[in-house]
Amino acid sequence: MGTSASDLDRARQDIDRIDGRIADLFSERMRAVEEVSRYKREHGLPITDASREEEVIARGAERVEDPVIRDFYVSFLCSTMEISKAYQSRLQHGMKVAYSGTVGAFAHTAASRIFGDGRTVGFGNFREAYDSVKDGTCDCAVLPVENSFAGEVGQVIDMLFLGPLSISGIYGLPVVHDLAGLPGTTVADIKTVVSHPQALSQCASYIKSRGFSQIQYENTATAAEMVSKRNDRTLAAICSRECAGIFGLSVLEHGINESRSNTTKFGVFTRTLPVPAAGGAASQDDRFLIMFTVRNEAGSLAEAINIIGRHGYNMSALRSRPMKELPWNYYFYVECEGLLTEADRRALLAGLSVCCGRLKIAGIYKDRVLPERQDG
Repeated sequence: MGTSASDLDRARQDIDRIDGRIADLFSERMRAVEEVSRYKREHGLPITDASREEEVIARGAERVEDPVIRDFYVSFLCSTMEISKAYQSRLQHGMKVAYSGTVGAFAHTAASRIFGDGRTVGFGNFREAYDSVKDGTCDCAVLPVENSFAGEVGQVIDMLFLGPLSISGIYGLPVVHDLAGLPGTTVADIKTVVSHPQALSQCASYIKSRGFSQIQYENTATAAEMVSKRNDRTLAAICSRECAGIFGLSVLEHGINESRSNTTKFGVFTRTLPVPAAGGAASQDDRFLIMFTVRNEAGSLAEAINIIGRHGYNMSALRSRPMKELPWNYYFYVECEGLLTEADRRALLAGLSVCCGRLKIAGIYKDRVLPERQDG
């Protein structure tokens, strides 16, 4: 016996009733999304969290037994999360992200990739960008903390130790240099390249092979701007893909630097330290940063290291920095692998307090690499 008109009416009434419940639940979900967005803004976290999305999808799939309906439910979840991110983007429009440098520089690129929906604000130096977050002018700052070749950025690390801000995210930005010239030019047209001395050095083999002459400039962004303004078809800048696009240049050759392992790590500096909730799922990129001085007693540093180990954390880095106000005295900073909850934080600080002087959990974050942008 087939489906009757009355069966169709009942099914449609059920759908209308269910849609009403879905509308109420959707509104409730979006109010929760507002809280998530507020937390991310306060802690300098980007809207997209891939690991969280994977967790939601995996848990959601387990709720549906029918394999066919399960596939459609996963699609429904994916669409819902896209809507959620769009709503967060609207809520966060106007988030002010400080960086040190000019538009088109690598710091600007990092800030723009991490916070694609934020408003980037350039400052003349690290201190000004840091202070803009401290005084509330900006919501967070994206500052370099380490380069794979040049090492730590001492001034930024010192500000982290001495100041009130914390790190809520670490993002590795691979340094990729392109040859960029005026639209319509070719590599054969180029006679001279302009860039920062470090960029010229990293592309030395390529420059030599092409027989280009060189002009040093204060940074890659101002070099690109100069090439754009000079309107000289024999002139090219060595800069990033994003930088070329900003100043209306065309990429003539991509990835001309010798080493592809050159990466700068940028930290997101915020006024509030994000502390994961107990019971949260840990991932392999979870990290936290401890900064401390040790008491002037034999074995104090070794004891601090042992305490960290006894709490079950592997140290991925241990470094020292001189204390500017106390000659020949040093502070230490340790990056540890693992998820640090509030209870873990209290226990670890209590253990370290027996052998440490100044003591600070300076960052709780995920260590990630920013993908290279393919457009432009």
